[in-house]
Amino acid sequence: MKKLLYIARYQALAVILLLLPALAPVMAQNVTNKNEITVLTTDSLPGDTYKWELYSDSTVNFAVVPGVTSGPFATFVGSNAGSKVSVKWLETGTYFFKITAYNATGCADNIDIGMMKVLPPLPIGTIDATVAVCSGDPVKLTVELTEIGPWSFTYTDGTTTWTETNVTTSPWVVTIIPAPKTITDYWITSVTNPSGTNVRPSGHVTQIVNPKPRSSVIYQYQP
Repeated sequence: MKKLLYIARYQALAVILLLLPALAPVMAQNVTNKNEITVLTTDSLPGDTYKWELYSDSTVNFAVVPGVTSGPFATFVGSNAGSKVSVKWLETGTYFFKITAYNATGCADNIDIGMMKVLPPLPIGTIDATVAVCSGDPVKLTVELTEIGPWSFTYTDGTTTWTETNVTTSPWVVTIIPAPKTITDYWITSVTNPSGTNVRPSGHVTQIVNPKPRSSVIYQYQP
């Protein structure tokens, strides 16, 4: 049986997998981030049903100790039954999931174990514009970043994209060059820090750009 990555490091898991018949390999992302949702799947065999359980302790006998469907470290989003389930990971650390296959008579005949390493949350970036500027004047945008640095982030106006790297402090101010001549929206498209990359776009911020006043001839006042 093809085991999940990292399972061989845990003797208790290796013993269980050697003693029991093989399920189809469980396919799962083995590294994720706090507050993220991962989808766990296995091949579905005709007549079989499946139940998933979660564990935070690698020393238990997974074959006989029941897991949980919800706990302080993770919870199923929706049902824990079926060949495909979703889990939201609530705390950083290393956790485990078990899938049990039941045959048509309701007897459990196979199990498999997987491990999930949960890293700190992905960073989030928000962007804010300065007060209204005149056309051609510099535009400064303030970016707030969560979690730990250093960060890098990419932002755009929908046409041009800029990237800031080795950002060490938050908030961080960027200057748009060349400056826009009309009202323009900006938003962040990705943020990266040591925990990973968040590619969820931020909200848009609108930079107000006013036209410069027309110049006119100035005459000397003659009383």
